[in-house]
Amino acid sequence: MVGITSIGAYLPIYRLSSDDIAATWGGRSNRGAKAVAGYDEDTVTMAVAAALDCMEGGGIEPDGLSLATTTAPYREKQSVAIIASAVDLPQETRTADFTDSLRAGSIALKAAVDAVSAGSLDNAVVVAADCRLGAAKGMLEQSLGEGAAAVAVGSKGVIAEIEGTYSIFNDFTDYWRAEDDTYIRTTEQRFIDEVGYLPTMQEAISGLLKKYQLDINDFSRIVYYAADARQHATLARRMKLDKDKVQDSLYQAIGNTGTTAVLLMLADSIEKAKAGDRILFVSYGDGADAYCIKVTENIQKFQKKPFITDKLAGKIAINYGQYLTWKNLVDVEASTLPERPALSLPGRWRERRAIAALYGVKCRKCGTPQIHQLGQAIRVCVNCQARDNFEPYKFSDKKGKLFSYAIDQLQPTQNPPGVNGVIDFDEGGRIICELTDCEPDKVEVGMPVEMTFRKMFQSRGYYNYFWKAKPVE
Repeated sequence: MVGITSIGAYLPIYRLSSDDIAATWGGRSNRGAKAVAGYDEDTVTMAVAAALDCMEGGGIEPDGLSLATTTAPYREKQSVAIIASAVDLPQETRTADFTDSLRAGSIALKAAVDAVSAGSLDNAVVVAADCRLGAAKGMLEQSLGEGAAAVAVGSKGVIAEIEGTYSIFNDFTDYWRAEDDTYIRTTEQRFIDEVGYLPTMQEAISGLLKKYQLDINDFSRIVYYAADARQHATLARRMKLDKDKVQDSLYQAIGNTGTTAVLLMLADSIEKAKAGDRILFVSYGDGADAYCIKVTENIQKFQKKPFITDKLAGKIAINYGQYLTWKNLVDVEASTLPERPALSLPGRWRERRAIAALYGVKCRKCGTPQIHQLGQAIRVCVNCQARDNFEPYKFSDKKGKLFSYAIDQLQPTQNPPGVNGVIDFDEGGRIICELTDCEPDKVEVGMPVEMTFRKMFQSRGYYNYFWKAKPVE
């Protein structure tokens, strides 16, 4: 039996109301909200969070990792290699990026299923993440949200068996983005629905049912992609689907998260399913992939902790001005402080384990962990003074408490003021780092924190990622 063995999800804590956007331009609101990646988040950082959630939730040690996205930070560089380093996978892990289609997530999922079925991989994790932009004053600006989801595929401890799949391609142009485009382009909606989306989805679903001799009534839950809530409802009416079985698109709460959207719907559906439920799962984009998925008895141990429902609400509302600033869509006054020096790629390579997975050292004699400043190797134990007697020790998965902090009104950041803190890890060790995902007036000494992988700045086209601390959720 091959199927899903664990699920993870990550949604930014920030929400932007459609009413706020509409009020700025004097247009119509879709009455929802969308999840917005923080100023220091992008496809890679959200994917790291979702992958860790998936791996920790299922106790997964993958030998394969794939990223599905339409918004990779680099034109030429494997993004999933950054993610694999951050989640601290062995160098022998098979990595692959699946890009340029909203169907990339389900394509990557099928590749993972095939690899596990063939025995070339034991445990494969597929993570999807997107940060798509819609142009100002358009409905896409209101509807496109941001987030990440991850699924693990294996043959042991399966919570949802992949019983079968059916795929078709369709060279139909409805949503696209060229090399130099910042925003998603689209065409007339009725043309998309009647010529592209609806026929393609109907053909994929009918093909799956015919291939496996199934009826639509054999499914307890129906999960499928649509561009928006209207299109989602249109397909349900066209195919006369039981509305009680159709999975909520989640678009009113978090927006359309691109490649991530249908995987988040699947996570929500499996979270609420019971053993024996059969799920129809269909993705769309330049064709469609249809899956027949059956929930197993193993689901009971996973449903003790929600996959996604606890993440939907968000915590901090932002305004439209913050959104424009974070996405670099408006020019703002530059900082008067000296510019950061250019990144040293050789220096980052030498410190790659400390940067990627926040490695320090642990004294072999007394067990005291320490984390060093980059470029300054530790040779003497701070506790027992033993010399050159250390083993590697990872801090990125450790929690701690805020020992002290400072609020910097002049710090060059897209979300002023800057908040910097001294973190004492619960199991020993101390680090000075930035704090994120927090409201300055709610920061207090003794606050529990955890580490999170974030984007620091860009230098010569290279993205500098490192770890920050954030309040424990």
